[in-house]
Amino acid sequence: MMDPAGGETPVEGGFLAISERALSVLVYSLSLVVVLLVAVLMLTPQLLRFEGLNVSGLPGFHASLNGTTAFLLVLGVLQIKRGRVDLHRNIMVAAFTLSSIFLISYVIYHSQAPSVRFGGEGLIRGVYFFILITHVVLATIILPLALFTVSRAIRGELGKHRRIARVTFPLWLYVTVTGVLVYLMMVPYYPY
Repeated sequence: MMDPAGGETPVEGGFLAISERALSVLVYSLSLVVVLLVAVLMLTPQLLRFEGLNVSGLPGFHASLNGTTAFLLVLGVLQIKRGRVDLHRNIMVAAFTLSSIFLISYVIYHSQAPSVRFGGEGLIRGVYFFILITHVVLATIILPLALFTVSRAIRGELGKHRRIARVTFPLWLYVTVTGVLVYLMMVPYYPY
């Protein structure tokens, strides 16, 4: 939102009015909790195992969420470039929602499923681990970036939103596309 002098001011009320410092603390704290939770579950698979809970279909579901999110991200950027702000906002809310569903489902999956190892050999093994490592590193970075990007839009700080979105978009797109690639490369090794 623009003030009469032309500078950006946050919209009044609740979350929208929290200070820059409080927003940073909130975003980084939430990101740290999520990253630590995922790390614990990756290092101790089946930590919170519930008998009878079948999670075998979740890797495919995760790939479909990632693929759909990638499509929505590209579509959303195309819409803002065409000046369709409302359509852009709706598409990006859908992309953020799907990524949130993915994250929740991913945590559920890794709390229940045994660890699965990649069985490929030779060159494909190196390619797989390059994709996996860059995917994991950028996934941890994209979480606070996406939260800041969305919060800037919600708060009406459009200049800040645009600046951070230029960084967030390609990284988020890379994470979603490589999430699908990791799944496709792992399909032969899932026990179900």
